[in-house]
Amino acid sequence: MAVYTTVTPAEVEAWLTRYSLGALTAFEPIASGIENTNYFLSTTKGPWVLTLYERLPAEELPFYLNFMAHLARADVACPAPMPDRTGALFSLLNGKPAGIVTRVEGAPVHDPSPEHCIAAGGALARLHQASSSYRARLTNRRGPGWWRQAARAVRPFLEPAQNELLAAEIRFQAGIGKVGLPRGAIHGDLFCDNVLFADGKVAGIIDYGFAATDYFAYDLAIAVNDWCIVQQGADAGELVPERLQAMIGAYHAQRPLTIEECEQWPALLRAAALRFWLSRLYDLFLPRAGELTHAHDPMPFEKILRRRVAHPVRIADLPQIASVPAAHG
Repeated sequence: MAVYTTVTPAEVEAWLTRYSLGALTAFEPIASGIENTNYFLSTTKGPWVLTLYERLPAEELPFYLNFMAHLARADVACPAPMPDRTGALFSLLNGKPAGIVTRVEGAPVHDPSPEHCIAAGGALARLHQASSSYRARLTNRRGPGWWRQAARAVRPFLEPAQNELLAAEIRFQAGIGKVGLPRGAIHGDLFCDNVLFADGKVAGIIDYGFAATDYFAYDLAIAVNDWCIVQQGADAGELVPERLQAMIGAYHAQRPLTIEECEQWPALLRAAALRFWLSRLYDLFLPRAGELTHAHDPMPFEKILRRRVAHPVRIADLPQIASVPAAHG
């Protein structure tokens, strides 16, 4: 979340006449994040979040917004998009596609406990179960094709050792066959700051700007690489066994992992690390102009990728998850 397109209260008031949400009572920008323009707004009928979609083309927005609406109807904890008087989930505001969703009351955790990992893993599994009946499809715009494009763009800014790691990992991922892995609509960005907690429970999964059709286990790997690691110090990026077992165990209890997913798990962890290392490199060296924005440091994900390459993590090796199927061989 960020602010690239400035919107005044008067402009919002005029735009809100499309809705049946009452009169505007409060309006403020959300400064965190890097992808879209977001504002908290309140009306006489409640608190909401206004999003102006900066990068997403209008023809792709129905996938994201209908996915959120589908999840909300399935009782997955997430914001619900609000239709306007015509039933549309978005329309133009200051030249950008914009929509309103319900505001989730809660706060993220930045140093998750195993209990937080259990809650988040179970919530992600329920999201994937619900998404299995969502029929729309959308190619992941941060998938392997983009990895190759982004790698070419950032290569001039990198040290030789970084370029060597990047080229080797892209070659490795190109040789991995993922045919047969369960797939569907994924969140694509389930970091700690995109899960809000209230009273120790998941109040809502937010920020669906990277949702796409992809592998469910890849989505879990993205989460593990943020929720289950040492954040600072010499061991930064190392997986914390208690958190890892908690998240995977809770996920597996809701949506059992397949043998194929377990076989591909080490490569999926590497793919998830590569994707976010590349996106952070790209945002650092090739930034967009915008207000109140900041780029995340790419170094943590370089460390994570190096650790996943040097020390593969196999689900079958994890204790206390006896019901997860062992991989072939």
